Order: sequence, then C-alpha cells, then structure tokens
Amino acid sequence: MNDDSPALFTVGTRGSELALVQATATEATLAAAFPDLHFERRVIKTTGDRRTDVSLAEVAKAEGTFDKGVFIKELEQALDDGSIDIAVHSLKDLPTVLNSRFALAAVLQRAPARDALITRDGGGFESLPAGACVGTSSVRRAKQVEFLRPDLHTTDLRGNVPTRLEKLAAGDPYDAILLAEAGLIRLGFLPEIPTIDGPEPILNMPGLFATRLDEHVFFPAAGQGAIGLEIRADDQRSRVLAESIGHADTWLQITAEREFLRLLDGGCHTPVGVISSLADGLLHLHARVFPEAGGPPQTGEAHGTDPITVALALFQSLT
Repeated sequence: MNDDSPALFTVGTRGSELALVQATATEATLAAAFPDLHFERRVIKTTGDRRTDVSLAEVAKAEGTFDKGVFIKELEQALDDGSIDIAVHSLKDLPTVLNSRFALAAVLQRAPARDALITRDGGGFESLPAGACVGTSSVRRAKQVEFLRPDLHTTDLRGNVPTRLEKLAAGDPYDAILLAEAGLIRLGFLPEIPTIDGPEPILNMPGLFATRLDEHVFFPAAGQGAIGLEIRADDQRSRVLAESIGHADTWLQITAEREFLRLLDGGCHTPVGVISSLADGLLHLHARVFPEAGGPPQTGEAHGTDPITVALALFQSLT
C-alpha cells in the first residue's frame, strides 16, 4: 500500500438482509468517526445460513457447537486469518463465552429488545385458538409459549426475516410466528415507535400484523436488539475503532445480561429470558429461566450500579 493510500479496514458480515442492514449501520458510524479510513465489506456465508433445511439444534449437533454458534464460525475463521478486521453480529447470536483469540469489543445503541407475535388476523396471543401452531427456531420462545399458553404448540421455523414472514403469509402450517422487534424495525417492516395501540400492520407485507409483546410477560433473549462488534483479542487498532463507536449504556446492560448467562453456564441455546433497564444510573435486571430437567421456570431480579455484581445478585435471587 502506498503511504498516501487510505488505511483499509475490512468489515465482515453474514449475507442476510438484516445482517447487511446492521453492517451498513456499523460502516456508516465508523466512517463518520474515521473519515481518513477506507472501509471494505466482506460478506461471509455461515453454516447456519447454508443449512436452513433442519433445525438449529440439528445443525449445531452436526457441527459440534452451540445452536447459535453456527452463525459465527466462518466469521471467526475470517478474523483468525486476517481477511476481516471486525465481525458484525446480532448480539443474541454470539455465544456467551468466546474463544480466547476473540473478544466482543463494543456494541452499538440497542434497538427495542422485545419479541413480536405476527399473525394474519391481527390478533394477539390471547386471540390464538387452542391448538394453534406458532413458528419459531428459538427454544426460549418455544418454552415461553408453552408456559404462557400450554394449549398452543410450536414448530420449527428457519430462514431470514422476510422468508419467515412469507411462510406465515402462505398459510399452513403456521398460525403465527415469533420474531425480534428489532429486526422488523431495522428492515422497515415496523416503525420504531408504534403509531397505534394493539396489533400493527406489517409494512410492505399486506395481510400480516404484529403485536409487540410486553417484555415483562414474554422475556427477550440476552443481548436481543444489540449489534455486537467482535475482533481478534490482540488487535488493538480494531479495538480502538470499535470502542470509539460503542454505546456505553447498551454495553452496561449487555455486560450484565451476558454475565448472568455465563453464571448459568448457558449460551444462546439456553431457554432463558432477561430484561434489563437503566434509570438514574441504576441497572435493573429480571430473568425467567427454564430448567433443563423441565418444570416451572425460575424467576429473579436484582439492581445495582456494577453489571457484574448485579448479574451475580440476579443469579443468586433465582427461585
């Protein structure tokens, strides 16, 4: 590279529409902060993207990894060989404990963390008839459906967000599906701020409606709604760039949420929901954890100022 050439920084991302939107947001924020750098994107197809014919659990079993680890393996390989400098993830897809060669360096400002129920008739959970089929690839969501409405049943749903919406629109076997509110907002299917009370029409998808679920009733995943920036642990340049665009309040919240998962010895596949909020510098955490052996979920709550301490207090409060 010539001395007068702009320094190159390569951003790695999955190729789904949502992943590309998140990569664009990351690149734009980096470019605004570092106008003298040249940013290049590398789109990488992961195992989870290639294998949409079977459940995430089956893909993970074949790969010998956690369920959501199938969405990061190839991105981490690209970090390892130096072909990318930073990997952009939906944070809930990133395993709680990373290989020591890698580090979560920063997160962008979080979008709403709630889940959304999508139906064809504009009804919410209470309007689904007994025996209705709810599509989801998330064990956490499936367990909460079973807990809140044991008369419903769930079935596996794979594919990117538009594909999942199209499957619901097409009818059988799904009567409803569950998706993250953040993804629907980032892809333009919902406005960030609701314009009406109750079910809202999915934009550009006639006949579909979304109900944003109260997070104190339907607990979101740890890290849901946040964009995570993963780097090589020893790459100081990438760390400085990532940290410079990181969002401090979101970092505080996700640090507590991910530490709680670590204490549970859980990962992205674990059926656990966590809510965090910040008010006047005080961090509040609530959780719902479904035991692997079955039975009713445990719940707990804690608050404080240090995320690690609050996560431990939440873990100890589970009953």
